Amino acid sequence: MNLKLSTNSPFTIDDSQLNITGSKSETNRLLLLKALFPNITLANTSNSDDSEVMQKALVGNDEIVDIHHAGTAMRFLTAYFAVNEGREVVMTGSSRMQERPIKILVDTLRQLGVEISYEKEEGYPPIRIKGKKVTASKVTLAANVSSQYISALLLVASKLENGLELTLEGEITSIPYIKMTLALLNDLDIKTSFEGNVIKVYPKETVETKEMVVESDWSSASYFFSLVALADAAKITLSSYKENSLQGDSELVSLYEKMGVKTTFQNNKMTLEKVAGFNYQDVNFELNNTPDIAQTIVVTCLGLGIGCHLTGLHTLKIKETDRLEALKTELTKLGANISVTNDSLTLLKSDTINHDVKIGTYNDHRMAMAFAPLAIKVPIIIEDAGVVSKSYPDFWDDLKALNFQISEL
Repeated sequence: MNLKLSTNSPFTIDDSQLNITGSKSETNRLLLLKALFPNITLANTSNSDDSEVMQKALVGNDEIVDIHHAGTAMRFLTAYFAVNEGREVVMTGSSRMQERPIKILVDTLRQLGVEISYEKEEGYPPIRIKGKKVTASKVTLAANVSSQYISALLLVASKLENGLELTLEGEITSIPYIKMTLALLNDLDIKTSFEGNVIKVYPKETVETKEMVVESDWSSASYFFSLVALADAAKITLSSYKENSLQGDSELVSLYEKMGVKTTFQNNKMTLEKVAGFNYQDVNFELNNTPDIAQTIVVTCLGLGIGCHLTGLHTLKIKETDRLEALKTELTKLGANISVTNDSLTLLKSDTINHDVKIGTYNDHRMAMAFAPLAIKVPIIIEDAGVVSKSYPDFWDDLKALNFQISEL
């Protein structure tokens, strides 16, 4: 499904309200914890494809577990099935998933005595896991890897006979996502510590019965920060959001303040408002803790006619696509002057944007959603637009509610 997007000019939004689905990051962590501690109940969970795949795998009894494009599910479930004594599964996914490395996590689980083998290429899914009781409790892991490897280990750690002491070697990336995982464990009275480069999770057989309410997804909110920044005038209220969020992408508030968006919080709702007469300048952001919002930010900058230099992006190379190269390709079509390295992106200031460009999405939900707000400036076409269901199935309907003109080609 290809969609053509455009808007009226000038484009304004007068105090609209949207309900955003629960955080995919929190939901997937809590689904795994619920599988370990069944007396937990969950509310406001994500309706994303990734979370549905995760849920299906956790409640099913299949030998072959196909998680399609869901990278988080691949990492989290690898750890879950590894410590699920007596269960044998083959974890597989889409052709792109079979190109995404899993070796670092597999090697770490092998340190704990778990039996995992590769069905095809060494270091990549599909993998065969023979779950067993784990008594070892100390492992080391490179600190600059995807935080999902680290969180996968931490989520199952309390169910290990002797808990887990995880030593991270080098500079730690994506700390907010690690802290999110630990905070959710703490909410269940699972004891943890994080001192220097050593994280400890203590064993716990059972937890108290408790309802865990998932905060709405900040990554999904990022597209509305972009939309408000690009509009001629706009005010949008999103629910349900906390000012002191566990989600790393809540850094959007301070980042978009530098791009003319004012954020206020009241009654678990967040209001975004365009600052009139804002003095726009090129921006320089270090996104080591929040790489998933890089796509949104660079598109916003193109639409505002400002430059940006974004660093800390090395994990984008192994996402649903190589996001840095994908951004370079698609932004160049729009007339942008952009360069990328293995961990950075530089966009030069430009006053013109090409019209009616077809934006490739590369099976990547964030490519589709990050480019959508640019329709405020020029008509654009989003290819394979249905890919948004991976994290935000209602995205196009929500844009229509904000008076975006969307037609299927």
